[in-house]
Amino acid sequence: MSEENINSYINQGVYGPLETKPDERNKFLGTIRERIVVALTVGQVRQKKIYKEVETELKRVHTGKLLLNGSIDYSSLSKYVKIANQLDYPFSIISDFDQDTSIGLVLASSKAVDRIDIYIQDEIYKK
Repeated sequence: MSEENINSYINQGVYGPLETKPDERNKFLGTIRERIVVALTVGQVRQKKIYKEVETELKRVHTGKLLLNGSIDYSSLSKYVKIANQLDYPFSIISDFDQDTSIGLVLASSKAVDRIDIYIQDEIYKK
């Protein structure tokens, strides 16, 4: 084993395994942007309504995981937990952040999907 490999091994032992795109992972609840099918902000998750786009994608994407921001009250998360349970869809409530994030929910595929627009836009009604 070369000296460089030994140093890398020691550093990973001390600091943990190397992680690709740590800033993206902090923002997107532990996943990277290229795997995201749909994302909601914290404010959107806190709304009383359920975003139908999330439910539709949960039914369509069979090899993913629903990631929920653990800093949001469970009463706001529970509607998405209930849908995930009804569909027998894996989910995790993520609460160990290195930094704050405005993301409240992410549906992540197990492989890259590279969607251009991952955010659900609220409709703006004109009076």
